[in-house]
Amino acid sequence: MSRAGRRRLVIGMTGATGALYTVRLLQLLREVPDVETHLVISASGVLNLKHELDIGRSELQALADVSYNIRDVGATLASGAFDTAGMIVAPCSMRTLAAIAHGLSDNLITRAADVTLKERRRLLLMVRETPFNLAHLRNMTAVTEMGGIVFPPLPAFYHRPASIEEMVDHTVARMLDMFGIDVGGPEWQGSRES
Repeated sequence: MSRAGRRRLVIGMTGATGALYTVRLLQLLREVPDVETHLVISASGVLNLKHELDIGRSELQALADVSYNIRDVGATLASGAFDTAGMIVAPCSMRTLAAIAHGLSDNLITRAADVTLKERRRLLLMVRETPFNLAHLRNMTAVTEMGGIVFPPLPAFYHRPASIEEMVDHTVARMLDMFGIDVGGPEWQGSRES
């Protein structure tokens, strides 16, 4: 909890495709008054922001409550004493997945993820790659065995999305639901037999 009594949620953004997920995640969280966002973005993440959405680092950082330099491994996020509700890495590259799976805390994203796991807090990795090779699968298994959640952004169609934005929002809402954060959105109502 922050000094203002808000739940802190750490958001890491890496260089995997899917910058829109991070933007929508931060936009939706701005509407949740009891959540404080702490953002770390990698250099490759910045490149993807520019390539996929034509926006820069400062525009993304403006959506977060607090942002950090990825090289600042001495930041508050690097300590288990910094109380958080957990961490989402979205999108999560296979390189970042591998570093987390093997405990390589070589930057602030991987260090914050390591701290999240060691403190037994919720860690969600929105992995972005397909198809998966054996190394990817083994790293996902390792993270899962450590208590992390592997959450590829697989779209659902039961709510009949009419746009990419609706598919992204549904995935983001599902991720946040894993942290007990409700931002609305369609829910499965069960099948109705005629």
